Amino acid sequence: MENSYRFYRNTACEYFPCHKVKDEENFNCMFCYCPLYFLEECGGNYFDNYGIKDCTNCLIPHSPKGYDYINEKIMEENRKRKK
Repeated sequence: MENSYRFYRNTACEYFPCHKVKDEENFNCMFCYCPLYFLEECGGNYFDNYGIKDCTNCLIPHSPKGYDYINEKIMEENRKRKK
């Protein structure tokens, strides 16, 4: 795949895929856990489960464009903190 540093599938993982998806071919394992978990407003599909952020329904890190989205959010957060 072009830009393979942005997309990687680990079909050998015992949890693959770790979310229910229709298209396993486009399931990205690059971010096995989401680096945006620490953000209060990450932009993902999460819900509060008794004070714990539950990201079970979020597929942003596992989407083909997830790499770009996550890096942009990290850069955005970094810009906010520098102000």
